[in-house]
Amino acid sequence: MTIRTYLANFRRITLEKHGDFLRDFRGDTVHPATVRLMDGLGLGEGFRALPQSRLGNLSLPAPDGSLVTLGDFEALPAPYNYIAMVPQWDLLSFIAKAAGQEPGFSLRMNTEATELVRAGEKIVGVRYRTSDGSEGELHAELTVACDGRHSTLRREAGLVPKEFWVPFDVWWFRLPRSTRDREAPASVTPVAQGAEAMISLARDDYYQVAYFTTKGSDERLRAEGIQLFRERIARLRPDFAGPVEHLADMDEVFVLDVKLNRLKRWYLDGLLLIGDAAHAMSPAGGVGINLAIQDAVAAATILAGPLRRHAVTLADLAAVQRRRYRPTVIVQTGQRILQRVMFEKQFAGKRSGPPPFLLFLTRAFPKLRMIPARFVGFGPRPEHAPDFARRTA
Repeated sequence: MTIRTYLANFRRITLEKHGDFLRDFRGDTVHPATVRLMDGLGLGEGFRALPQSRLGNLSLPAPDGSLVTLGDFEALPAPYNYIAMVPQWDLLSFIAKAAGQEPGFSLRMNTEATELVRAGEKIVGVRYRTSDGSEGELHAELTVACDGRHSTLRREAGLVPKEFWVPFDVWWFRLPRSTRDREAPASVTPVAQGAEAMISLARDDYYQVAYFTTKGSDERLRAEGIQLFRERIARLRPDFAGPVEHLADMDEVFVLDVKLNRLKRWYLDGLLLIGDAAHAMSPAGGVGINLAIQDAVAAATILAGPLRRHAVTLADLAAVQRRRYRPTVIVQTGQRILQRVMFEKQFAGKRSGPPPFLLFLTRAFPKLRMIPARFVGFGPRPEHAPDFARRTA
C-alpha cells in the first residue's frame, strides 16, 4: 500500500516562514542512513540526480598540517558507503516537490507560526502570520514543531531545553571560486592552527567557509575589523589570500551561536517537537539534518495509524520520544566527548589537531576507522521507510 492511498483521508499542512529554501549557511551532509531512506521511499533516483559530490572519509588536520582520517565511509557496505554533499536548499526543494505529489498535503511558504492555539490544556493548532502581514489560525489534531533551535512553538509551550557547554562558535561567509578551481571536484577541506580552525565547502562558483574559534568571540572579532579577519583567514588558508579580499566588511560574516541541548519532554497534548526544536546538535559530524529526518520517519511510522483513526494520545506521542530519545542522547554524548578530547584544547590554544593517542590508533589500526564512520553515517538507531510510505510505480 502506498502513502498515496494510506494517508489520503487527512490533510497535512506545512508552514515555512521564508519564500524559498535558499539559506546560504546550512550544512550539506546527507548521511548514508538518509540516502537509504530516500531509496526506501522510492526517491533514490531523483535524489541522486541532484547536484552533489561524495565524501568518502572524515578527516581532520594533524599538527604537522597533514590530514588524518578518523572515519572511513568507503569501508562501509555499498551502496551506502559515502556522505552525499548536497546543497541543503536543493534537498529541501526536492523533498517538498515529492510531498506535493501526495493528496492532502500543502506547503504554505512565507507563512510563520507565531503562537499555539489552545482549548483548555490541549494544543489544537497555531496562529500564523504571512510575509504581507496577514494573520490567521490553523486548527489541527496534531501540531508538529520542527521550527529549529530557536523554536517559537517550543517557547510558546513553555518547554525549556537542558543546555550543554560548547567551546566554539562558527562564522560563515562566502568566497569566490576561480574558474581554474572549479575544474576540481567539490570537496570539504578542514584546516587548524592554534585556537582557530576552518572548513571550506567547494560549491560550483564559490566556497562556503566556516571559521571556528572560541565561543563568545563575536563582539571581539567584529571590533577588530574586516582587515584583521581577512588576515586570519589567509593565515589558515594561504590560497585564500586573494579571494578573501572580496569580503567587503564584517556584515558579510554571519555568526552561528553553536548550541547543544535537548528537551526532557518532547510533547504536550496535541503537540510534538522534533529535530532541533527538541534537540539542537553541535556541527560536529554534520548530524543535525539527518537526525531530524530520522525523528520525522519515526513520528510518521508511529503516528500514521492514530492520525487516520483521529485518536492521537499522549501515549502515542511519548512513544515517538521513547524511540528517538536514546539515539539523541548517544549522539550528543559522542559530540560532548569529542569536544572534551579535541575541541576544548584546540580552541584554548593548547593543542592543534587530534590528540596523539587518536592519531596513533587511526594510523596503526586502519580498520578502526570504520567505527566512527558507522556511528556518524547511520547513528545508533537508523530508521527505515515504513511500508505505507514506499512508493510504487
